[in-house]
Amino acid sequence: MFAMTPTALDEPPSTCPIHASLLVLGDRWSLLVVRDLMFAGYRSFNQFQKAGEGIATNVLTDRLLKLTEAGIITRRQDPDDGRKWLYGLTPKGIDLAPVLVELSKWGTQHERGTPPDGVLESWDNDSEGFLADLRNRLMRDGA
Repeated sequence: MFAMTPTALDEPPSTCPIHASLLVLGDRWSLLVVRDLMFAGYRSFNQFQKAGEGIATNVLTDRLLKLTEAGIITRRQDPDDGRKWLYGLTPKGIDLAPVLVELSKWGTQHERGTPPDGVLESWDNDSEGFLADLRNRLMRDGA
């Protein structure tokens, strides 16, 4: 006779904030969608699709839905073409800016990433001003 080990379904839900964050953002694509909304100014499905990362259309559709349901992004009909949707960041999504900048710093230091000119310097010199400017731009642009 052997003892059955408990499965993840038998365990009580984790209260770890990192675990909770990873449930929403821990896949390969979600933070890249947030990145493109935040720093590239992308708003449409086609813009995300052409971002150069190679995301499949079904995966992009899934991530946009997941991020919308999580309250990280918004979705509204394009006023110029009712068949299309426009996406933006919610305040909850905008609050991911420090996470993305720190990931960029880490990737630059340890993984040979190349950040956009001036972003990390601006962050290091005045993170509060950087966040305020970013928030203002995103809210003005319809985040």
